[in-house]
Amino acid sequence: MRRWPDGGIAVRMGEIVNLRQARKAKARVVAAETAAVRRAQFGRSKAGVAGEKAERARAARVLDGALLEVDVKSGPADETVPGEPSPPTQPFP
Repeated sequence: MRRWPDGGIAVRMGEIVNLRQARKAKARVVAAETAAVRRAQFGRSKAGVAGEKAERARAARVLDGALLEVDVKSGPADETVPGEPSPPTQPFP
């Protein structure tokens, strides 16, 4: 440090700062704080997540148990109405 004639102290220059990087760093800090607040407000506990997963699994089992037996070998059902001609088929070029 250096002393000025009027008794003041000269301080060295500060660190050179890239303003773009500083602005982005500040935005990241603000975003992290906002995310933490929202996690606290809207987040779910592990028990809540596990309970919802179990409920979805139970609903899938109930749905699978209620399915009628489908014959996979026969293919899709014929959608034509009896007595009406089927639409014409065009061969591929």
